[in-house]
Amino acid sequence: MTRLILLLSCSLLAACASAPPPAPVPSDALWRLIERDCRGADVPRGACLQRDATAARRDVLIKDAHGDYQFLLMPLDKVSGIESAVLYQRGAPNYFAAAWQARGHTEQALGRPLPRTVASLALNSPHGRSQHQLHIHIDCLRADVLQALDTHAAAVGMQWAALPVPLRGHRYVARMLPGAELRANPLNLLAYDLSGLPDVGQWSLVVAGRENVLGGPGFILLATRLDPATGNEASGEELQDHACSVLTGADAALERVR
Repeated sequence: MTRLILLLSCSLLAACASAPPPAPVPSDALWRLIERDCRGADVPRGACLQRDATAARRDVLIKDAHGDYQFLLMPLDKVSGIESAVLYQRGAPNYFAAAWQARGHTEQALGRPLPRTVASLALNSPHGRSQHQLHIHIDCLRADVLQALDTHAAAVGMQWAALPVPLRGHRYVARMLPGAELRANPLNLLAYDLSGLPDVGQWSLVVAGRENVLGGPGFILLATRLDPATGNEASGEELQDHACSVLTGADAALERVR
């Protein structure tokens, strides 16, 4: 679930120096941040690192200080999340493609190369998020998740199918997608090929880079559905490591992904 940074809550709600504990961050805090720093000036300012207002994009990027390497890609317009019907209309921006292009900010924050297989994008369901403004988490995969995907890569094809093992204790379905960039919109592949539009709000979607998909670079798409019985809130962000320990931790882990 999204944990907003203290800096964000302070800047939007009250001064941090006051004695009482900070009030809970309202669910529209991200949208208010976009209005203030991304929409309310001729050029991006404050927490807004970049803004693309072209019709094909209309997105913004901010740094989430929960973790040193995490960034959030969001629509410039008010879009609640994965359940929003506007995302599935013809001509809708491919926000996952824009988020993948922005992964260089994570690499820059790391101060070292970010292997394709470590880079990941996560979009939580309404049940697994605290903010009701669509935001794609850009960060590293967890080391155990990367190992599981490497081990079971042969079991994942070009159609959605159950992953042979749970990830973080939850069931995921997966499919490969060829291409160096995200030409296809992963949200459409989820909504039209797996969940169905009426049910898409019960799902979370994760996209991670892969090196060998039909003989070239590609992606693995991972989706999980809300399941209260097992405690699954459909929060794909659980597959990410905001400390990026696969690269910043033990030398053995670093050697494995080189």
